[in-house]
Amino acid sequence: MPAPTPRPERRFYAEDRAIGRFGMRLFEPRLMPTPHWHGHVEGNVLTGGSMTYRVEDQEIEIPPGRLVLFWANIPHQLVRLSPTGEEPLRLANIYLPLDVFLFMPHIARLQVVLLSGGMVILDPDLLPAGQVEAWYRDYRSGQPERREILYMELNALLRRSLLQPLDTLRVPMGNPEGAEHPQRTRVAHVVTMLRFILENLAQPMTNADVARVTGLHETYALSLFTQVVRMPMRRFIIRMRLLRARALLLESNATVASVAAQAGFPSLSQFYDHFVRAYGVTPQALRHNRS
Repeated sequence: MPAPTPRPERRFYAEDRAIGRFGMRLFEPRLMPTPHWHGHVEGNVLTGGSMTYRVEDQEIEIPPGRLVLFWANIPHQLVRLSPTGEEPLRLANIYLPLDVFLFMPHIARLQVVLLSGGMVILDPDLLPAGQVEAWYRDYRSGQPERREILYMELNALLRRSLLQPLDTLRVPMGNPEGAEHPQRTRVAHVVTMLRFILENLAQPMTNADVARVTGLHETYALSLFTQVVRMPMRRFIIRMRLLRARALLLESNATVASVAAQAGFPSLSQFYDHFVRAYGVTPQALRHNRS
């Protein structure tokens, strides 16, 4: 079966600024004629009934009113909708770019579970009534401060979910008895590289440095990274450094030169060039607009 092609109908699937863009949708769901994939960690909340995904050869039923999380890089297809009662089906989708998800602090266990193919369903008590609609209003507001609060609240929700055992609808890939699944091994290598990048952003870093932590040949490790993450390693590292720099600009009073150094850019001119191309404003202008 050929690999599914990602659908370009939503601009937040675009990869020019990140591995996809952050996005939210509230809509009446429709069955998907074919599987698709994209670069986000996706959250789904369905009201008015249940729905069924086909992920590889497994069918997974999503109950109503529960937040379900999965890495949408794994091909998935909505194959069944089951309304209950008079209420119309309504689906809320949250599209969290992988790089933003990986930059969220204190959720390492959840990051590994989702990147290993797990599908997690959160305790309903973690999601108050009206929360998703409030996030959607923040998303649609166009106000950077409200978007930042939205990210913080999502991170707090994910951190809170880890205070108890995770409930999975689809277990991470691999045999818990010990035999390694080939796909699990591939993902494990990529997770190792992702963690190394995150832990060493402020340091000079070559592709060879990152590949070395896997014990794999550099060419193969780079190819594996691109296949799984859907982005070349060098572009991913720049994106992660930009995210760190943006966070420092918004959350600290460090000088722009200090921010550039802490984010791992070797020169101030290179930092300015990448930052303006990514965000459309200078670092000073972004900081000025936060107030």
